[in-house]
Amino acid sequence: MTKTRLLLWDIDHTLVDFAELGSAWYAAAFTAATGATLRVHPVFGGRTELATTTELLTANGVEAAQETIEALFAALVAESERAAHRFAAEARVLPGAAEALTAFAGHDGVVQSLVTGNLPEISRHKLAAFDLLDHLDLEIGGYGTLSVHRPDLVPHAVALAAAKHGTEFDPGAVVVIGDTPNDVQAALHHGAVSVAVATGRFSAEELRAAGAHTVLPDLADFDAVRSAILG
Repeated sequence: MTKTRLLLWDIDHTLVDFAELGSAWYAAAFTAATGATLRVHPVFGGRTELATTTELLTANGVEAAQETIEALFAALVAESERAAHRFAAEARVLPGAAEALTAFAGHDGVVQSLVTGNLPEISRHKLAAFDLLDHLDLEIGGYGTLSVHRPDLVPHAVALAAAKHGTEFDPGAVVVIGDTPNDVQAALHHGAVSVAVATGRFSAEELRAAGAHTVLPDLADFDAVRSAILG
């Protein structure tokens, strides 16, 4: 069947909540990559890993050279691997996330992937901890290594999906689901549909003000989720 709709999911605070685990990884990874102690901690909020890492290095007095950025990426992946046994106890899948992914996977016209600020490897680790990988095609996602600008991730994922499935996804057939104004702006920048969930640090009012087409309290009400995403 011809694929007619592309769903691009954010991970953190949209599908899963890893609380402050990521901040702890940064402290160890920063020391492993640079030999220095982390003094200024990262700011996330829908930003890409490349943006976070670049600013983090600079703020801590380390030149953001490509080699250093790649070393920090590798150290972050290693930290997430070491912490994987703690995920089930210290993180959680958000209400309705697994059910939504499963339900949309049963829709023949839908393709599901990611647009996330995470590294590809860490994306896999986080989702695997809660058995959320089966219905997502991670090969066609947009990840935080690609650009410091979150909107750049959307056309990358769309192009990969179009090439794999042999069909063009019109902007209005692309749905970006996330929890931050940056997710909203990434969608709107390319004419895609923005569905925002107020399960992160931003209120429903802030997400509406950012321009989201639909704002949901969470993913628990699947009828509301389906209406927002499939129209």
